[in-house]
Amino acid sequence: MTSKPFEAAEIAQREAGNYDRIIAAGGDGTVHEVVNGLMRAGGQTEFGVIPLGSGDDFAKLLKTGNSQFDVGRITSGSEVRYFANGMDIGFGAHGARNVKRVPRLLTGFGAYLGALLLTMVRYPLLRVKIQLDDAPPFELETAMTAVMNGTTFGGSFRVCPDARPDDGLLDLLLVDAVGRLEILQLVPKILRGAHAGDPRLRLVRAKRVLIESEQPLLVEADGELAFEDALTLNIDLLPGALRVFA
Repeated sequence: MTSKPFEAAEIAQREAGNYDRIIAAGGDGTVHEVVNGLMRAGGQTEFGVIPLGSGDDFAKLLKTGNSQFDVGRITSGSEVRYFANGMDIGFGAHGARNVKRVPRLLTGFGAYLGALLLTMVRYPLLRVKIQLDDAPPFELETAMTAVMNGTTFGGSFRVCPDARPDDGLLDLLLVDAVGRLEILQLVPKILRGAHAGDPRLRLVRAKRVLIESEQPLLVEADGELAFEDALTLNIDLLPGALRVFA
């Protein structure tokens, strides 16, 4: 049992050389911490999950047998964080913060819906500059930009339904600066994974993503708040860096 934030990462990093396999019993936050510890230790230890969380988005990616999963890496200044499933800025990141403010009586999908309603009260519209691989950068005013290795976040929101954790590519969902009514219109589509082609958003793929902002960015990774005031995010992929088993 862990007793403080990021202790699971410290344990995984310290013990990675002593075991062939390390298993995380918990939700996506526990997965996030353990994967960060394993990556810091070199990523040679096999990783497994006993899903006990509210969303368990990473566990949904596991199939019987062994696999080599890609791992996302976020560099902001001198800080580095890894993600197993995905990260985002904007609406989703503020929703992740609001999950912790939802009454404990709400669990699972109910907790995420509660966080969605809290986030609807106030969420930022961000003006950022984005560069995908070596293409020219472009400016975007966005309600949410997600960079995914897996398909879902928040337990049921299929933000990038065609993403695969072993294809060597990051999948991005770029949502325009939409208001509350349009957010409510998009939510059912994203829950079904039926939002491709909607003119208010784009789905794209890249191996490297650079996000720059003049205003501090709140960044969520695997449901955890990875950065709270980032101005530059260099996001890349480590192909096949995580050995997983189920």
